[in-house]
Amino acid sequence: MTTLTGPAAVAAPIAALCLAGPTAAGKTAVALALARRIPIEIVSVDSALVYRGMDIGTAKPDAAERAAVPHHLIDILDPTQRYSAARFAADAQRLVAEIAGRGRLPLLVGGTMLYFKALREGLDAMPAADPAVRAALDAEAAARGWAAMHAELARVDPATARRLPPGDSQRIQRALEVWRVSGRPLSDWQRGTGGDAAADQRWPLLSLEPTSRAWLHERIAARFAAMCRAGFLDEVRRLRARGDLDPDLPAMRCVGYRQAWEALSTGDFGRWEADAVAATRQLAKRQLTWLRSITARRIVASDAHGAVDAATGALQALAAEWRRP
Repeated sequence: MTTLTGPAAVAAPIAALCLAGPTAAGKTAVALALARRIPIEIVSVDSALVYRGMDIGTAKPDAAERAAVPHHLIDILDPTQRYSAARFAADAQRLVAEIAGRGRLPLLVGGTMLYFKALREGLDAMPAADPAVRAALDAEAAARGWAAMHAELARVDPATARRLPPGDSQRIQRALEVWRVSGRPLSDWQRGTGGDAAADQRWPLLSLEPTSRAWLHERIAARFAAMCRAGFLDEVRRLRARGDLDPDLPAMRCVGYRQAWEALSTGDFGRWEADAVAATRQLAKRQLTWLRSITARRIVASDAHGAVDAATGALQALAAEWRRP
């Protein structure tokens, strides 16, 4: 039986509905099912879908899916560019107002949890990026390796190190940067992600969460195998051939792209697929950890029979609470 937990209704006003979950949990199927029932527009909450030319490895909605329902914040940047949670929050706020003005329900769909946090709760004040410190960290990592950098993080900020795998170079770099710039660990700067009543009322969140880890792992492996058959490695090969991208750009650090880039650089293709699947599993684990900290979320067991119908029905019930401005 599908499990639906959490409060049955949310007090007005609702700005938009949020549909979250780990990668490969079935969010797209639910969003498209809802679009067949009520007039909606989808705002992507995904830090990889913003990039043009990165289609296969991001599981980007195809032309038919995008024709069936309007999608936003997809293909808005070149992979050389950077996107931030703060910019996402501003873009999403604008889009939510525009969509509502057209009489359609805004549905925010994705798995980039920092973006959800930025929109629903705001961002913590934190030291700005320091190019000199980042360059020094990159140089140290090149000499010592990211595993050693992770070990250093464990000494100065054990709470952050526990939630980051040793290969997550982007987040390890940022955490060490914050420490070196401010003298305070990143975990001290970050507030809890549980939200508050106002955020939960304005941005009610439905979460697709499997009860079986094995089910999710099988879905991740099957989806990645389908990406490979669709030409994922050739997609990364074309991106490399442009000549203006490098593996340190946020776009190329996305799960799957990082492993494919390394395999193409070294010529060693023996483990890149297994490494990409393992990294995707780690991403899903982090996504679930974040979601579980949001106590007011509504949960549908994504591996249960009838999960799509249950999730769609729950969103449709919440949609009845939404009122056009």
